[in-house]
Amino acid sequence: MWWFFRIISSSVFLLTIVLSIPISFDVGGRDTGLAYSLALFGFYFVYSAAKLATPERSRVRWTFTKALQTSQWVVVPSLLIWSLHNFAVDASSTDWVSRTIGGLGHRHHSTWTEWFFGNGGFVEAVTLGGWDKTLSYSSPIFQMAEGFCTLLVIQAAGQISRWLVNRGRSDTWVLLLLILSASIIASAVYFLWRVALFPSVGNIDATLIGVTVTSAVFLCAIGIGTGRGNPVESSLLFAYVVLCVYQIFTDYVQSPEAQAAAAEETANQPDFPPLPPIIMASYSTFVHLLGSLPSAVYSSLSFLHAAFQTIAPSVMISLVYRIIVFYCATRIIPAVREAGAQALMDDSILDDSEEANKLLGILSWFSPSILIAVYTSLLLQHFSASDNEGWTLRDGDAGGNTWRWINVAATMSLYAIELYLGKEDADGVSTHWKTD
Repeated sequence: MWWFFRIISSSVFLLTIVLSIPISFDVGGRDTGLAYSLALFGFYFVYSAAKLATPERSRVRWTFTKALQTSQWVVVPSLLIWSLHNFAVDASSTDWVSRTIGGLGHRHHSTWTEWFFGNGGFVEAVTLGGWDKTLSYSSPIFQMAEGFCTLLVIQAAGQISRWLVNRGRSDTWVLLLLILSASIIASAVYFLWRVALFPSVGNIDATLIGVTVTSAVFLCAIGIGTGRGNPVESSLLFAYVVLCVYQIFTDYVQSPEAQAAAAEETANQPDFPPLPPIIMASYSTFVHLLGSLPSAVYSSLSFLHAAFQTIAPSVMISLVYRIIVFYCATRIIPAVREAGAQALMDDSILDDSEEANKLLGILSWFSPSILIAVYTSLLLQHFSASDNEGWTLRDGDAGGNTWRWINVAATMSLYAIELYLGKEDADGVSTHWKTD
């Protein structure tokens, strides 16, 4: 029964982080968002370090961790209010270096302590600036880690597919897995066709796409042909390559030309209901029921909708994908390697004999802090400010396309090395990336 409460608690935590950090950026500006995310990072880092440093059955650990778990429902909104109160800045103040140099020269502090520790002082400027630069320089690391964790997930999926085929009723599982792989490849080809229609794709971009897709198809064919891979691994690798290419050339939003074309097409269509009358009647009834809800519930739904509107679609998609592959890499894959389902619900064990599992175990302990850093880094890529329109989290130059290409090349290179060093019909993850 405790697993249900853990899922609920984790979901509430994730929703709180996903909504509160962009709200701090959108309401208070860049400094407010940085201060709030840094405070959250420090709070959950202390919580994870306390769990890691104390014995498992220690009363001190139980008391301290339970106190932090209970207090987080008060600490998180308090930190949000504190950051909004103390760190709101002008929309045009996006460069912390110029703001610090200029601010230290124009602010008049009465004492040395106030100049060093006070509001707008040296410690505040260096702390927020260091956190900003750390997140900026960590973006390539997060990108490369995404590719490596994806490769681990692909290998685990290949091992699971082999186990399903070899455990009995192999013909049924082979057919189902082939249908699944074909569906994944067909979906990837569709999005690749969408990329080919983007007006922003130039000659150099088309060349890079062609080389990348050709290399991916070649690797997939080699893996299936030699027996060192399988259709599931190949389809997932091809889909990830297409995903990276798609993210390079789009922000998951329509261009102004596409929006104008869609509006013109909608205006030219006859005024017919989009769905059958019985469905439209049910929809109207549902909307009427939503309108009759208490004002508090309606206001809460409106607040959630407004909060999600502040987040760029690419940020949400990248965050969800990285959460999934990171969770799989730190929890599901060790469980698959140990062939025990109970490992999915237990905390990671640090006395594993393999260094890779030790590293994944440590990362899983600090997963809340890593999640906050990754999410804040994604939001900063879309933060833009101007004197006329203020700041927003839905524009800005996301950048990082060079590192996305490097990530694609590195992921395919690692998979190629895996195919070269692997054995035919090997047990997948059980023999991959081991350090004896």
